[in-house]
Amino acid sequence: MSAENTGTVEVHREDTVAVVTLRRERKRNALSTHMESELLRALRSPEVESSRAIVITGGDTVFSAGADVTELREMTPHAIADYYRGSGSVYEVFAGLPQPTIAAITGYCLGGGLELSLAADIRIADPAAVFGFPEIGIGILPSSGGVTRMVRVVGAGRTRDLVLRGRRFDAGQAELWGIVSEVTAPGEHIKKAMEIARELAERPPLALRITKQVLDVSLDAPTQAALLLEQLAYAVLNNAPEKDED
Repeated sequence: MSAENTGTVEVHREDTVAVVTLRRERKRNALSTHMESELLRALRSPEVESSRAIVITGGDTVFSAGADVTELREMTPHAIADYYRGSGSVYEVFAGLPQPTIAAITGYCLGGGLELSLAADIRIADPAAVFGFPEIGIGILPSSGGVTRMVRVVGAGRTRDLVLRGRRFDAGQAELWGIVSEVTAPGEHIKKAMEIARELAERPPLALRITKQVLDVSLDAPTQAALLLEQLAYAVLNNAPEKDED
């Protein structure tokens, strides 16, 4: 087992699975720009890059209570644009990883924390998980993929309700709406996420990578273009040596 600890983000390997853990529990894993930078470095670490699947978690009590928005309050529009090109790009970097990603969620999963989880391929929740976009209450909006990805998960109408009202919802509601794939027994969210990650790690990596790309592009592509993309991807994978691997 190898490990890397950047201070507020810890990475370790369990066989072919990389586990990325947010370690700012004292601040409920609030995603400061410093923590986002450390998460960026973690996602680009050898432990993650050489893995076959990735689990991201905030630990046993909280996923993340959201972005540390106080840092951004005094920024000019120019500085905010720079932020999204810098540490603020971590959400898109995470979403763009070629390996399958699983978010293991408990406690608060709010604002930027919810945006980070939505960038994962699969979300698993503990019964104690609490979700929501509270940004409207302080005069801002989710801006790191939250609106864009939530629309694709639950549809435009429910996203409007959740974002405009800023209301919170529990793990059972998140499962009913399809935001999380499964609500586990109490305290079992990381264990379940690891089971799924190990299962995915056994799948052919090229097939997973290309399938993820097809799933992403097909969301916005016209039907005929999406169908053609599926067919071309199949043609590529059908001739890949790894397709016959166990």
